[in-house]
This record gives sequence, structure tokens and C-alpha cells, in this order.
Amino acid sequence: MLALQAERQTNPGHAFGADTKWQAEFEHSFPYRETPDQLTAIIDTKTDMEQSQPMDRLICGDVGFGKTEVAIRAAFKAVMEGKQVAVLAPTTVLAQQHFETFRQRMLDYPIRIEMLSRFRSPAEQKKVLQLLLEGGSTLLSGRTASFPAMFVLRTSAWL
Repeated sequence: MLALQAERQTNPGHAFGADTKWQAEFEHSFPYRETPDQLTAIIDTKTDMEQSQPMDRLICGDVGFGKTEVAIRAAFKAVMEGKQVAVLAPTTVLAQQHFETFRQRMLDYPIRIEMLSRFRSPAEQKKVLQLLLEGGSTLLSGRTASFPAMFVLRTSAWL
């Protein structure tokens, strides 16, 4: 674990650019009022993303306190810079909820969102993986166990 952390500290990561007009527009489309803690988490996460150091941040909180919106905004920022994003979930139901929430929030933008879980047939999962490898999909929601062991996105950002 120490060796991994040392490697992360010495190898530069991707420094994302400042927020774009689309980012501001996207964030303003959030239908609820952000909590002070949620705003802090969003600002801190995006600030981390704009550094060349690989991000090492954990967002935690009770159900219903806006963690998904923090992830959605970070994912949007990454996708707008051409990165593919994987959103991992510990359960199939949560992966499905994330898939539906991300699709609804990003409906007005040129973002292709897919899902890997047992809710998809093996043929559908194979097609999703092929799309990802070819760069045809930009955001993936899925259960952790659904990802092949050595799977790597073309231009990755993991959430």
C-alpha cells in the first residue's frame, strides 16, 4: 500500500481545466438546492481534479445527502475533457440507480452512458465493453463485480 501511494505521489496525473460554460449550465440545471457540505465537497473535488497530482478523495455521508450529485459533476467535468468515466457501485440496484440518474441529468449533452450488470445479457455486456474499448461510450455505470479483472478504459477516470 505504501509503494502504491508513493507511486501515485511521484507520477503526475491529468490536470483538468477550469469549468466551462457547459459545466456552469449543467450545474445550474440541478433541480435542488445544494447543502453547504455538498457545495464544499463539489468545490474540493473539482479543485483536486484541476491539479496534476492524482486525486485521492472519498466522499461519504448518509443516504440522501447528495453524494451522487458530487460524482455526477465530477464525471461531467471529466467527460467534457474527453475522458471515459466508470462509476462503480457495490450492488446491482445501486448501479441501476446511478445509470438512470446520470442519464437523466446528462440527457441534454452529447454523452453516451452505458451500464454493466446482471440486468444486461452477456451479448449486451460484450457490446458495451467493445464500445468502451473503441471509445464509443463515455460514461459507464456498473457493479464492481461486473468489470473484467484487467479492464482498462481508453482514457479513464474512475469514480
